[in-house]
Amino acid sequence: MSLRPAWLTFRRYAAATTGMTLTLFALGVYTAATGSGLACEAQWPLCSDQLIPALTINPDFIEWFHRVWAMVTGFLIIGLAGWTWTGDRDRRTRLAATLAVMILPLQITVGAITVTVGGLVPGGYTVSTHAAHLIVALTIFTLLGLATIWGGSRGSPRLLRAAIGVATVGIVASAVFSRAVPFVTYAPVAQGGFYVTGLAGHLGLVATIAYATEAVRTGYAGISRSTARTVRLLAAGSMVALVGTLLLGRDLVLYTAFWEQVNLAALGVAAALAVGAVVALRGSGRSEPASEPIGGD
Repeated sequence: MSLRPAWLTFRRYAAATTGMTLTLFALGVYTAATGSGLACEAQWPLCSDQLIPALTINPDFIEWFHRVWAMVTGFLIIGLAGWTWTGDRDRRTRLAATLAVMILPLQITVGAITVTVGGLVPGGYTVSTHAAHLIVALTIFTLLGLATIWGGSRGSPRLLRAAIGVATVGIVASAVFSRAVPFVTYAPVAQGGFYVTGLAGHLGLVATIAYATEAVRTGYAGISRSTARTVRLLAAGSMVALVGTLLLGRDLVLYTAFWEQVNLAALGVAAALAVGAVVALRGSGRSEPASEPIGGD
C-alpha cells in the first residue's frame, strides 16, 4: 500500500519543484539586488554567528530566508530524482532529474563562495562566481522543466500551442521589468519581477522545443512535421536571445549604453522569434497522425 496520496502524481511533484526553483531564482536575485547577499557577516552556513537570525525584515533575514528556501528546494530536487529511479519513469526523465541533482552540490558551493567574501573564501563575491551561480541555477531550472515535461503524458497540439503562448507572454511581460526598456526603475522588486516573467518565458520555450521535437518524430494532428521543425528552430533562437537578456539582467558586465542596446536587441529578437513560432503554428493546416497519450503517474 502506497503512503503517497492519490493526488500527488509525479508531474505535480515535478511541477511544484520547478516552481520552487523559479521562486528561489527570483529570491536570489532580490537578495543580491538589496545587498543582502553580503549580510550575515559574510558567514555560511551560520548567519551573524546564529543558526536563525532575528525574524524581522532586514538584510540578515532576507539572506537567511533565501538559504532556507534553497535548502527546502534542494531536498525536493533530490526527492524528484529518487522518484525517477523508484518509479517507471523513462530514461530521459531519469537523466534530467539525476543531472539536476549531480550539479546541485556545485550550485551550493558557488553560492557559499558568493556570500563569504571575508569569510571562508576571501574575495568570494566576484563577477565570475556570480555568473557561475546564475548559469548553474538556470541549468538546474531547465533540467527540472524537462523532467516535468517528459515525466507526464505525451504532448499534443494543444500543449504545444499553450507552451509557445506561455513563452511569448513571459517574454513580453519581462520587457516591462527589463533594464533594457525604461518602463519601471530597475529596483530590487523589478529585478525579481523580470526574472519571474523571464524564467516563465524560458520554461515555455523549453516546453515548446520538447513538444515540437516530439511532433517531428511522431506527428501531431493538424501540425505538419515541417511546421514543427520551424517552430522548434524559432523557439531555440528565442531561447538563446532570452538567456542573453537574463544574463545581462545582472551586473556581469559594466552596463554601458552599448550593452543596453545589445540587451534591447536580444529582448526584441526573443519576442519576435516567439511570435513567429505562434504565427507558424496558426498557419499549419496539414494533419498527421497524433500520438496516443500515456499515463502521467
